[in-house]
Amino acid sequence: MGEAWIAALFALFVWWFSTGAILMLVRHAERAGPRAPFGCTLAALPLLALGIWGYVASLPATGLGGAYVGFLSALAIWGWIELSFLTGTITGPVLRRCPPGVPELERFLRAWGTIAYHEMLLTAVLVLMWLYGAGAENAFGLWTFATLYLARISAKLNLYFGVPRINTEFLPEALGHLESHFRISRLNWVFPISITALSFAVACWLERLHTAGTPGEIAGYALLTAITGLALLEHWLMVLPLPDAKLWRWMLPAPKQTRRTTTRPEGHHGF
Repeated sequence: MGEAWIAALFALFVWWFSTGAILMLVRHAERAGPRAPFGCTLAALPLLALGIWGYVASLPATGLGGAYVGFLSALAIWGWIELSFLTGTITGPVLRRCPPGVPELERFLRAWGTIAYHEMLLTAVLVLMWLYGAGAENAFGLWTFATLYLARISAKLNLYFGVPRINTEFLPEALGHLESHFRISRLNWVFPISITALSFAVACWLERLHTAGTPGEIAGYALLTAITGLALLEHWLMVLPLPDAKLWRWMLPAPKQTRRTTTRPEGHHGF
């Protein structure tokens, strides 16, 4: 099972490095001027194009390389969309802070408005990937994107309904209003559902990994197990008092202004 351990460690490294790279680009763009974040998003379009090309090319590939190309291509597509969100290029029509004490329905609509365009883009991309790749020999790219998508929705629901720890340290200035839509509270009813679903998904990938018969399948299911396990860990970090932000703080330039930290960065869930 050496291939499985290599793939899992590779997924861990890619998760750490890609998250840090995106946060670093956003931080540098913030410091470069008001037009720089949008320019950064445009400059990264080749990453999106490379991800689309790699995803299409990986669909008929059943070997070891196909699993890695599908996985990395899905991350490239996801990474560009996350970059467009963190730079404030594709977010939603609501750009204001949520006033305290608003009715729950209004609070939900306001919260949805802050991310609406971004979520619709993610959903459209997932649908297109499924329409084009469903039934293909290599579905690891599709499953990678779908896992990130579902974990992202779960994380946002937990942030909305309330968790004990929410970190705004890495929120860029363009998304500073988001923290007013979070809720710090004891565990909500969504959290145990999220943990159960992600744990079940990890178990399913492990079962597939155990029965995998080719190097491509071994690597692919190990990558999916690792990325789903990381999503599960990110959910637990909404509860556990661990200094996870130190994983990336050392590699980022100092922000223009300091924000009070309460825990995990919303923008980094799913990566």
